[in-house]
Amino acid sequence: MAKKPVKKWKSFGQRIRSIREEKGLSLEDLAHETGYSFEILKKVEEDKTVPPVSLVLQLSRTFKVDISQIESEEEKKASKQRVKSHKKRVDSYAYTSLTRHGLDKHLRSYLVTIDPKTKHKGVEYHHEGEEFIYVLKGGLTIQVGENLTKLKPGESIHFNSALHHKLSNPTGETTELLVVVYTP
Repeated sequence: MAKKPVKKWKSFGQRIRSIREEKGLSLEDLAHETGYSFEILKKVEEDKTVPPVSLVLQLSRTFKVDISQIESEEEKKASKQRVKSHKKRVDSYAYTSLTRHGLDKHLRSYLVTIDPKTKHKGVEYHHEGEEFIYVLKGGLTIQVGENLTKLKPGESIHFNSALHHKLSNPTGETTELLVVVYTP
């Protein structure tokens, strides 16, 4: 089966809006499907905020499209090359994809850096599947549901990523994490 040509948009938000409209979904519908608020989704579509990885994964699942169909050419190149300079910046953290995406791929890994002395900002993350976080450097405080866990270098956590979770760095140095996400 031939792959449908992907339209070229100027921004991530424009791609999301176009796919949402092609699927016949309103922003309210998308909010109910993803679990993210109307306000956050609107900001993403208007390119007023960069979506966290968890929202991108949720959008891919909801739209039933591979992440590569919503990534820009620059994002695809960065994902393929795994170049640190192509980090995506979201509030107080940045992430670099370490694996290639594909509809047949269920495991994704990211190098995540969190600025010193920062608390989680914006929406709590949640997405279908499981998540494994390994602290490479610094420290991490993670809240999963109502449970709070503090991790040091060499420590890890594995949890149901459908539960709301928030990350923060209580230390005075940049925290580096290896984050592995499984989505069914």
